[in-house]
Order: sequence, then structure tokens, then C-alpha cells
Amino acid sequence: MEKANNAEQSDASHLANLKRLAYFAAVVETGSFTAAAERLGITKAVVSQQVARLEREFRTTLLTRTTRRVTVTDAGKAFHERCALILKEAHDAFDALGEGATEPSGTLRLTAPLDYGITTIVPAITEFTRRFPQCKVDAVLSDQSLDLMSGQVELAIRVGWLTDLSVQARQIGSFRQLLVAAPSWQGQVAGFKTPQDMVQLPFVANTVLREPARWSFSRGELERQSVTVRAVISMDATLAVREAVRYGAGLSVLPDYAVAEDLAAGRLVQVLPEWALPSGGIHAVFPTARFRPAKVRAFVDLLQETAAGAARLGRLL
Repeated sequence: MEKANNAEQSDASHLANLKRLAYFAAVVETGSFTAAAERLGITKAVVSQQVARLEREFRTTLLTRTTRRVTVTDAGKAFHERCALILKEAHDAFDALGEGATEPSGTLRLTAPLDYGITTIVPAITEFTRRFPQCKVDAVLSDQSLDLMSGQVELAIRVGWLTDLSVQARQIGSFRQLLVAAPSWQGQVAGFKTPQDMVQLPFVANTVLREPARWSFSRGELERQSVTVRAVISMDATLAVREAVRYGAGLSVLPDYAVAEDLAAGRLVQVLPEWALPSGGIHAVFPTARFRPAKVRAFVDLLQETAAGAARLGRLL
């Protein structure tokens, strides 16, 4: 009997702490106890008391309070990251119960790089909302990677080479890097035999890349050649680099998904097509969680279809 009572007391304590997680997270996310209380529909005094009790029980200062503002401590920031994941998974679980775990619905929050976002994600979003009219999409297209632990997004598309092997990821496709130029340069590049020949021409560098002026080429299994180009223009956006190349500013290396239509239409030409550059992966990356909503699974499946179609087009180039 005593063990049963202890278990009930423990369950009640955990339930109370789960509520306090929501109170604490609301304060962090809104920046004040007043705004948190308004969001939660309770009094400011209750929020303040419950957060203070959470701190007392665990003997940790999560927030520093002044008359003007609330500041999150380092311990509070680390704790909030975990809280956001717990609360989001609980929210998604309740959504699934209410809407049906197998039917995509609700708002999908995702992020993707600007260039891949415009060329591939936007068409995929359009098709997704057509297939699943009960879904909405909130997309952030930016070359600045959003923190998946923040709880702001449910899905991130990463293009390139994954450096964090601890994340949950699914490869949905791949891309080739192509050396391209405007047709006006065709006469000068027609006689190129090796990548070293390209250093004599101006190059448009993409500063989003780690080494925008150095490139490694290969031909077959044995031939390798690395070159350092002469960058006359440097830009921090892939699509801006593409436009500069189309206007004849010089050569550049661009991903196949960004130049496929221009190559097919003759607005760009591929230079040294027999020499290959390293290929990269396209991954769907998820926050650490056991539960993955149907809307996320459905969008990733659709995106994999889109990537497969783009790959078939790329092989025709």
C-alpha cells in the first residue's frame, strides 16, 4: 500500500512538473511573465509561482528577473531546448489523436536553403498543398541554418555535406556541381583541355561555400586536378551567382538543380563536361523525436519524388 501511495505521489509530481515546463517555456518564448500568462490564459502570479517552484525543487536558477526584463541563464537555455522538444512532441501527439495519425493535416513548418528552396521546395510545397488541402506550410528559405532544437521548425532540408552525424536525417537525393558559362564565352572555352585552362578567365565566386575559389576535378579513376580560380566577383547567394554568369560575368561552379533549365534552354553552357566535381547530398533533417507527424512524412515522400524527377532530367543534360 505504501509503495502504491509513493507511486501516485511521484506521478502527481511529474504531472505538476510537466505543467511547469509549459509555464517556463512560455516565459522564455514571450520574454516576460505577463506575456506568458496572456498566452496561457492564467494569471501572472501563477506563472511566476510555478517557475519559482521549479527552480527551488531543482536548486537551479533558470531566469534572472529585474523590473525591466527577464533574462534566461545558461542553465535555462539548455533546459528550454529540451522543454521545447518535449512540448512539441506532446503537441504533435495530441494533434495526431485529434486528426488521425495517418492523414496529413495542420501546419508544416520547414526551412531550406534559398536556392534549393526557390527551385525545388516551392514547387513541392505547391503540389503538397494541392494534394493535402487540409495542410498549410510555413517555410523559411535562408542560407542561414535554423536551429532544429529551437522548436521553430519540424523539418530542415540540408544541401551539401552533413557535418553533424548525430542528427536524424534521410537522404532524399543528390546533386552534381557543374562548371558553367554564358554562351558568349563558348568560343574561348571550346579549346579547354583541363581544368587548369579555366584560371585564365574571370570567375564568379559563391562566398556561401567554404572554399569558393578552389576546386577539385577528376576524370575517370586516376586523373585528379585542383585549381585556384581568379574571382572577379564574389556573391553570397547561389542564384545571384547564376544571374551574374548568365549576364556573361565569367565562369562559375553551380549545382545542377540551379542551372538545369538554363542549360536545357541554351542560356548557359557546361564547360569541361568530361571533368567531374564532387557530388553532394540532399537530406531531410528532423529534430530528435520518436514521433514524426504524418504531414512531415508525406512532404518528405513528395520531395523524394521531386528529387528523383530532377535527377532524371540531370542525366539528360
